[in-house]
Amino acid sequence: MSAGGGTRAIIAALAANLGIAVTKFLAFVLTGSSSMLAEAIHSVADSGNQVLLLLGGRRSTRKATPDHPFGYGRERYIYAFIVSIILFSVGGLFALYEAWHKFQDPHGITEWQWVPITVLVIAIGLESYSLRTAVRESNTVRGKASWVSFVRRAKAPELPVVLLEDTGALLGLVFALFGVSMTLATGDGEWDALGTAMIGLLLVAIAVILAIETKSLLLGEGASPENVRSIERALVGNGIDRVIHMKTLHLGPEELLVAAKIGVTANASAEEVARAINAAEARVRDAVPIARVIYLEPDIFSNRAAAAGDGAAAETAEGVTTR
Repeated sequence: MSAGGGTRAIIAALAANLGIAVTKFLAFVLTGSSSMLAEAIHSVADSGNQVLLLLGGRRSTRKATPDHPFGYGRERYIYAFIVSIILFSVGGLFALYEAWHKFQDPHGITEWQWVPITVLVIAIGLESYSLRTAVRESNTVRGKASWVSFVRRAKAPELPVVLLEDTGALLGLVFALFGVSMTLATGDGEWDALGTAMIGLLLVAIAVILAIETKSLLLGEGASPENVRSIERALVGNGIDRVIHMKTLHLGPEELLVAAKIGVTANASAEEVARAINAAEARVRDAVPIARVIYLEPDIFSNRAAAAGDGAAAETAEGVTTR
């Protein structure tokens, strides 16, 4: 994901949510609808989340320091995880509490009855535009992957977060419209409470999905299968016969660490090995530009070493061992 694409989607969502939050609060004050209050808090939470995503993106660009030699790329993952917590607590749990409170004292909407319908219809239009922006930006990097796969496999968290938030916001507005419309039609405030409860359950579900996905990124994910294959092909070349084993790790969405044990010719000189390693690193960076940190360990390949697998000790020619 390009930073520009993610930023455009975040800003579009932030602008929409700020405007929607104001109108929803106004509708709640005029009508007392719990669905409108839940949706207003939801929009406030979403606006705060988008600010956090922008802040995480900005902080992730800081240069590496002795204390953080691999840089701050994972700041984007941390802030995305905080977003999931806020969405769960501020958005989901508040909506469920408000639904419970409304069920205890259900009352219809007797004043300004046209306001919530008007606000919700306008909000649906604005959220649709925000979601359209996120979908368009995601399509530039999604490729042929399904939407579920894109959300699960994306290494940059911003677009999946905005996609889930906007989808949840749009569904939440539909739930609110359902609750308010049924309350106006029947005069029974329990429909309003039901719409609020549906919003709360939806937000909790989305927050759990976000937490699971961002937790995986925080723990450390390797390169995609396509990038792994490209790196392995690029490593093999003049002076390097094969890749004995390799590990990759995302230091951030757009920065990949590659560590590999490579098989070199048994009679190669130190100078020849050094030239081969330098050439291999250049090939890898050309093939996968995000592979910015590369560590290559030369060794002499043996069938026993390959059979032993990654991390095992095996004897090789002339007493050289692999680990």
